[in-house]
Amino acid sequence: MKIAILSRGPRLYSTKRLKEAAESRGHEARVLNTLSFSIEVEEGDPTLYYKNKRLGDYDAVIPRIGASVTFFGTAVVRQFEQMGVFCVNPSHGISVSRDKLRALQVLSRHRVGIPKTLFVRHSSEILPGIERMGGPPVVVKLLEGTQGIGVILAETSAVAEAIIETLSGPAKMSVLLQQFVKESKGKDVRAFVVGDRVVAAMRRTAQGDEFRSNIHRGGSAEVLELEPEYERTAVHAAQILGLRVAGVDMLEGKDGPILMEVNSSPGLEGIETATGIDVAGEIVQLIENEVLFPDIDIRQRLTLQSGYGVMEIPIDETSSLAHKTIADSKLRDHDVLVLTIHRDTISIPNPMMSREILPGDVLLCFGKTLTLRGLAPDRRSKKKRKPSKSALRQSSGE
Repeated sequence: MKIAILSRGPRLYSTKRLKEAAESRGHEARVLNTLSFSIEVEEGDPTLYYKNKRLGDYDAVIPRIGASVTFFGTAVVRQFEQMGVFCVNPSHGISVSRDKLRALQVLSRHRVGIPKTLFVRHSSEILPGIERMGGPPVVVKLLEGTQGIGVILAETSAVAEAIIETLSGPAKMSVLLQQFVKESKGKDVRAFVVGDRVVAAMRRTAQGDEFRSNIHRGGSAEVLELEPEYERTAVHAAQILGLRVAGVDMLEGKDGPILMEVNSSPGLEGIETATGIDVAGEIVQLIENEVLFPDIDIRQRLTLQSGYGVMEIPIDETSSLAHKTIADSKLRDHDVLVLTIHRDTISIPNPMMSREILPGDVLLCFGKTLTLRGLAPDRRSKKKRKPSKSALRQSSGE
């Protein structure tokens, strides 16, 4: 395969390791400066030029997009996508993960243990917001900071107010306020996700009284065997943001993992040094698997036949399907297949007929649209209503 590594730093550890890993597995790898592209948008013929020459064919792209060039970098990745080239991380996932507020808003719909976070526009809202979070100390974060830059611990409400007023004043920087997790002060967990699993994990510990544990700020790292709950949280968070490769940072709270950030361009040096694992090789192996067995958009492929479609069916206690096995639900009798059950942070593909459907599950189903609509909850009602009992009878003509 021919692999492009988008990076402005060909001598950086991560870039060199990815190139070495690709070449060691028999692939051609080339490092391309993200800012040396030009994008030509034309109907039916999306094109990229690199240093004023039309770019040749590539099988895959590994984006290493720096925070300072996120807008242009994601535009380049998006153009590769339009050209049909497999991108390890998609442009949308990179964009969402780079905006801390947007990422937290997306993650908040899922049970992944995010800390209470406040985004304020006016200084008058700072002190009431801090009180709602349980009072100081709080952490002040720049929306687009990296490597611990723009992360400040405010011991008192007055200090937090002064920091925010300073940063959001003439500098016009957007900031967040977050709960401070005392039991995890000075340490965090970095889980490196590749595909649908964590391939390496480490615990980072800050130096001295520093509360930020980033290795770039002098922190140390040690290999860590993740508990299943932490691994599920890391993989689920990366999947929610649409990232195949991600560095997921979590704090060790008293009640389990607390998700802090999902990084779409995580560095390899710290994790490979601490664990001895060939993370770069895992990324190249992911490319091999994906290019040989590409994803199929099941929603497009399965809706070609009129009257059939794919729908997610959330299950609550009032659902007629709750606490029944798939066999007892009689869905198969009415031409509805349960493709996957999403349960908490795990997915159960191709579930057996003996599998029980539980409240809180989300069923990904393929079948008659009339039946699926009858099973779906009524979004217009604020109260969750029981799916229509006559749905199955209507779909079968009874």
